[in-house]
Amino acid sequence: MSTRLLYHAWGLRGYSLQATDFEDGAIVFRIRHQPETFRCGHCGGQSVTRAGVVQRQFKSLPIGTKPVWLDLPVQRLWCAACGTTRQMKLGFADEKRGYTHAFARYALELSRHMTIRDVAVHLGVGWDTIKELQKRHLWRHFAKPRLKELRHIAIDEISIGRGHRYFTVVLDLESGAVVFVGEGKGTAALEPFWKRLRASRACIQAVATDMSPAYILAVHDHLPQAVHVFDRFHVMKLFNDQLAALRREVQRSVEKVEHRTLLKGTLWLLLKNSENLDPARDEPRRLQDALRINQPLAAAYYLREDLRQFWQQPGRRTAERFLNDWIARAQASGVRMLQKFAKTLQLHRTGLLNWYDYAISTAPLEGTNTKIRVLQRQAYGFRDPEFFKLKIYALHQTTYALVG
Repeated sequence: MSTRLLYHAWGLRGYSLQATDFEDGAIVFRIRHQPETFRCGHCGGQSVTRAGVVQRQFKSLPIGTKPVWLDLPVQRLWCAACGTTRQMKLGFADEKRGYTHAFARYALELSRHMTIRDVAVHLGVGWDTIKELQKRHLWRHFAKPRLKELRHIAIDEISIGRGHRYFTVVLDLESGAVVFVGEGKGTAALEPFWKRLRASRACIQAVATDMSPAYILAVHDHLPQAVHVFDRFHVMKLFNDQLAALRREVQRSVEKVEHRTLLKGTLWLLLKNSENLDPARDEPRRLQDALRINQPLAAAYYLREDLRQFWQQPGRRTAERFLNDWIARAQASGVRMLQKFAKTLQLHRTGLLNWYDYAISTAPLEGTNTKIRVLQRQAYGFRDPEFFKLKIYALHQTTYALVG
């Protein structure tokens, strides 16, 4: 094979091909530096003297099913200009790496469609080599997301394993990119994000979170000018959790066996939106039979259906009147669960009404959290938390979440 073809096929410039050998099923190209390309590895000067070589081999692109190695005695040079002795810099491979740039690009392209293990087996290298290659690539492109252009963000935590281990995730609602992943939950997990945000001088206009006191305090302290919007998904989830608890309490308290039978298995009917009830399965009738048994349960269900309309109002003033009316009806219902929830809404009314200034929510972040769980499940967990975080940062550009 000519030196010219070696350059066009593998991007090798400044090297000459000495021999081609076949060893243990692999193709080995023995190459040498061309003397006219000698440069100091420190200052780039040409006033250099040879000071021995270091024999190295580099994994390169395969030819068919045959692995390819580049065998190169890396020249050491003494530089008269800076007085140092160093190895020459290589144009086709990074320092302290046993593979070429072309091999790295090929492996990364395969990683879009194959697992790390499959790529490693296909290329005849170790699993850790492909993983380290991916990690370096992710670090260069995603380790420090740009925060300057942030305007609307969502914050939530996600459970990442046993033992109450959590990540706190911040999402750019405009681009869909994860811009921060903190270990743990609460205010402490967000401290590095606030520090970077201040340095970026970003102008955050609105923040979507749940009604957690920790998030309320964090947004108040670090983003006092931003509009804080309480997410509708978490509001309804909180109500559904309390409705489920009320149903369990009612089922335990009823005395008639036939009433217990009617209530059995109705939780999913109570939590299902009314327009989604399936008449073919007799779901509307079964739900009405269950609601006739207990007045507090019926009151809670119908007020739940009304609360869903809060986010469908034509404007903030109408929504405020709607919220006031809902709170008044809940307090007058005599149902302790509804009265407690009405108090919660009263305390958080400003954040609820802010939705009419900025119609944002954590729904996109919930979708991202689902992708994170799938990513973790496909990999059977991550032993390297830093690699896991980098994969999360790259999720918005990932088509195939194959990692393990």
